[in-house]
Amino acid sequence: MKVIFLKDVKGKGKKGEVKNVADGYAQNFLIKQGLAVEATSAAISSLNAQKKKEENEAAEELKQSKELKGKIEKLTVELTAKSGEGGRLFGSITSKQITEALQKQHNIKIDKRKMELEDAIRALGVTKVPVKLHSEVTATLNVHVKEGN
Repeated sequence: MKVIFLKDVKGKGKKGEVKNVADGYAQNFLIKQGLAVEATSAAISSLNAQKKKEENEAAEELKQSKELKGKIEKLTVELTAKSGEGGRLFGSITSKQITEALQKQHNIKIDKRKMELEDAIRALGVTKVPVKLHSEVTATLNVHVKEGN
């Protein structure tokens, strides 16, 4: 019997796959558990429509990420911090502080986990921070840390 997998089944198939399995296995396990449906023409056309919709959404997400990259690379986020001799900061600037400043100054909301800052910023000056917006799109944000009180 041909079935369309609704969820990943270890050793049998992944979500969205159409495979031939034993009739009893399909009826008594896969369909009863809600792991698969019978591969009728209506179910297959519904699957194809869903795949097309997911592809369109992925393309739209990529396009939006590229637009956001263009915006981010033109910006400079300014932060102030207390510093000691030689421009060393008392404390450090973290990715959370950078995302909060980006939200306040430029009204762009980005998750702090997307900031690929290896270590917190501990010195005055401009630092380039990579921001992973999408699996294929990485922008570079300029963060300017200046002397504050």
